Amino acid sequence: MSITKIESLTESAGLIEVQSLVLEEKTVSLTPPPSHTALPNRIAIVGNYLPRRCGIATFTTDLCDALHAEYGTTELLALPVNDSEEGYDYPARVRFELSEDNLASYRQAADFLNFSNIDLVCLQHEYGIFGGRAGGHILELLRRLRMPFVTTLHTVLREPSLDQRAVMEEIVTLSDRLIVMSQQSVEILQEVFCVPAEKIDLIPHGIPDLPFTDPSFYKDAFGTEGKEVLLTFGLLSPNKGIENVIKALPKILARHNNVVYMVSGVTHPHILRREGDKYRDYLQNLAKDLGVQASVIFRNRFVSPQELVELIGAADIYITPYKHKAQVVSGTLAYALSAGKAIISTPYLHAIELLDAERGVLVPFDDPEAIFAKTVELLDNVTARHAMRKRAYLYARDMVWNRVAQKYMECFERIYNERLRNPRATFSAQNTEKHFDRLPSIKLDHLLRMTDSTGMIEHAVFVIPNYPEGYSTDDNARALIVAILLEPFGAIEPRRGADLASRYLAFLWFAFDPRTKRFRNCLSYERQWQEAEGSEDSHGRALWGLGTVLGRSKDAGLRGAAGRMFELAVPAALEFKSPRACAFALLGVLEYLDSFPGDRAALGASDDLANRLLNFYRATRSDDWKWFEDGLAYSNGRLPQALLRAGVRAGNEEMVAAGLEALDWLVALQRCEVKGHFVPIGTQGFHSKTTERARFDQQPVEACAVVSACLQAYRATGKGRWRKEAWSAFNWFLGDNDLQIALYDSTTGGCRDGLHPDRANENQGAESTLSFLMALLEMRKLEEADGTENKL
Repeated sequence: MSITKIESLTESAGLIEVQSLVLEEKTVSLTPPPSHTALPNRIAIVGNYLPRRCGIATFTTDLCDALHAEYGTTELLALPVNDSEEGYDYPARVRFELSEDNLASYRQAADFLNFSNIDLVCLQHEYGIFGGRAGGHILELLRRLRMPFVTTLHTVLREPSLDQRAVMEEIVTLSDRLIVMSQQSVEILQEVFCVPAEKIDLIPHGIPDLPFTDPSFYKDAFGTEGKEVLLTFGLLSPNKGIENVIKALPKILARHNNVVYMVSGVTHPHILRREGDKYRDYLQNLAKDLGVQASVIFRNRFVSPQELVELIGAADIYITPYKHKAQVVSGTLAYALSAGKAIISTPYLHAIELLDAERGVLVPFDDPEAIFAKTVELLDNVTARHAMRKRAYLYARDMVWNRVAQKYMECFERIYNERLRNPRATFSAQNTEKHFDRLPSIKLDHLLRMTDSTGMIEHAVFVIPNYPEGYSTDDNARALIVAILLEPFGAIEPRRGADLASRYLAFLWFAFDPRTKRFRNCLSYERQWQEAEGSEDSHGRALWGLGTVLGRSKDAGLRGAAGRMFELAVPAALEFKSPRACAFALLGVLEYLDSFPGDRAALGASDDLANRLLNFYRATRSDDWKWFEDGLAYSNGRLPQALLRAGVRAGNEEMVAAGLEALDWLVALQRCEVKGHFVPIGTQGFHSKTTERARFDQQPVEACAVVSACLQAYRATGKGRWRKEAWSAFNWFLGDNDLQIALYDSTTGGCRDGLHPDRANENQGAESTLSFLMALLEMRKLEEADGTENKL
């Protein structure tokens, strides 16, 4: 509970002054989101939208407008449901339209959302607006969504039918959170559907920020000057109970002959299609039979927001004579409350809650006599009526749309960041067959697609090479390694394989600057270098590629071209400050030494780089941080891999022990605490001694590095534990990951660029595809060396 004090609302243009009125009001308490959280950038709202004529359409439109007004940088998309083939003339915010009874359109909508990089979806749920039994078609959309989503429940039934219960139970299970608009809804969700309280947010129905006006200010717009106006508005249907007010009118008019009753709204479209205007005709005939037709004004129109303000403003008493107790939300009641109207209502659930503490009066269902008595009581006692109005108006201040939009965004922020911290597989991913611990065949279609006459193109748009992004030495060095690793497997015709290797090696020749003895890294598609000197990492990777040619290739021409460049490029690596760059270079030197073990210069370079890595480790290691530097970033596994391999070659037990200890710490850190699968360090912040580990975005390059490092540990120790760890990291590519989504695309032979909190990055760039192929080839080499089947 909180205390709200309004010092004054001055009288101007019909505004009524409210002096120092203190009111105890209920507030919606939402646990504040954790610090250092991110707002979702693209939000999709699924629900009917104006100009379709229904309460959900009005609510969805108002919610989108309020969110846009409060958070202009957040992009909002709307996906309404059409109940007719011709549809509606929607605004630009509507990006996709669902067909109510067409199940396929729900699947298509899910695909649209998944491919549109939507961060979060908010569903406006009402049984009657979706197709299928109890609106069950919407489940087809929800099951396929990859991103987090919250469901706003406009109807929560204490006694649902079997179909309604089944639909609601699945919505509850699939949704990250549920938003309801009344405490009664919270209680029903907990008692009937066993929803834990922590999954529910109570956010009131949004209302416009209307002025507290004298009703006379707007009456001339409706021809009711000098009249006492009773009002009911909204879509007409037999469950609205309007006939009970008309039946009470004769007695009301006997006491107050200047009363008029305005009934504003069109007949509900579904009722109109099914029955025509039968209910309106009944009401009009009833008024005529009772002799009160002159005092009943039927306004058969769907009002604009501005007209709605004036309409509510003109009312002295607002009446909701609904017939069903189970109604947990009434937008029209909330609107009347927002304008500070004196309200008479039947005791449906939302009315009981909103009109508590004398913010309105309740009358029994289907009781014209009670409506008569309360109406006359309020008309007779102006002071009591205005006190009721003030209580209602002040209570409603927490329900105005800007406040509601803020509460919605708090909920969205919490959901979005909770999914970042605790990802979960989508329903569709959970039900997709996966094949772990089985090596796929070697498929090079995408590698060839990404290679042109210059070399390996760096990025892709989905599976299409992204020419404007150009090329990099990093990727062409990786591609060279893959091309050499392919040689023993016969996965490509020898001449074609040699052509690929020579193309990537030629790129490295082009990248090498003989003046500086350093490699440049970034090359535009127009073959213009974008910097004078590349990073230490790119130089180290180039050396690794050259060393792999010299250590493994049988092609004398390739070896000859690589040898001279390797000799010229090694000295620069001895000045590197980056542990990672040292590891890359060391791996290249060790590859070279496998073929030329007597090269004293290379031996000296190997010792220098290996000891530098060991010294990095000695200087940084502690009992709770067993690593080479103060942070973890990308390709982390390459550091213990290089130190292990150097230690084994030199017979240095300290290096071997340090490499195994660091790798053991790394793989333990990169393991799901609950299910045990591999979870690479995320690139959205990485990890350091002083910051939490980033869960996303997870990158293939890290999985590849851990595969290689664990296989090196397996060769060094012969322990099957390391073989299992290598499989765990490789299975990440196949779908054994946080979202149960395969990164490897068996149709193209490419690899998706990473794992986001809610989906895979569908672009299949060079680094990702090469990382997968490198890991696959190393696993195949293990399989051949062990002579075992390709499973544990």
